[in-house]
Amino acid sequence: MKIICIGRNYAEHAKEMNSPVPTEPVFFLKPDTALIKDNQPFYYPDFSKEIHHEVELVLKINKPGKNIAVKFANKYYDEIGIGIDFTARDIQAKIKEKGLPWEKAKAFDGSAPIGQFVNKTKLNEMNNINFHLNINGNQVQRGNTMDLLFSFDAVIAYVSQFVTLKTGDLIFTGTPEGVGEVKIGDRLEAFIEDEKLLSFEIK
Repeated sequence: MKIICIGRNYAEHAKEMNSPVPTEPVFFLKPDTALIKDNQPFYYPDFSKEIHHEVELVLKINKPGKNIAVKFANKYYDEIGIGIDFTARDIQAKIKEKGLPWEKAKAFDGSAPIGQFVNKTKLNEMNNINFHLNINGNQVQRGNTMDLLFSFDAVIAYVSQFVTLKTGDLIFTGTPEGVGEVKIGDRLEAFIEDEKLLSFEIK
């Protein structure tokens, strides 16, 4: 199982990060040790002093695929969940200055908490799904898939040109604007529409 993360897939987030809006999907990988399941806590790592939240919708791949056509991509996932792409922003800033890979800032243990999944038939059209993140009861990020630069199907088709998708792989589809720091003691709750699917504490 692998975790594939799409970067800068919402234009306003790219702008808030002072990054160019991409003309094709940007993706990177996290190892399975990044996963946190079952609402277990996230332990703030010693190596960073600036961990940021990035809430994202997550696709769960349901069958193997390679070089998938966009028109068939919707057949490769049945469930959608929600997760957090934690980023060590202080580390990321340093490695971006040097043009180095992002993994140290993005792929560390526990950097990918995921919540429950729902069948996509329970949701509206794939291009009109609302989701949001609350911290300590206050909404800090809100997104809608109509603002995706690259749709779910486009992302699946693009990634599958380079990496064979396998059953159980997870695709984090990008974060909307509003990313920011988390602190020890924070309670994070993530929702698709009005259904809470993820709730955990920073320790």
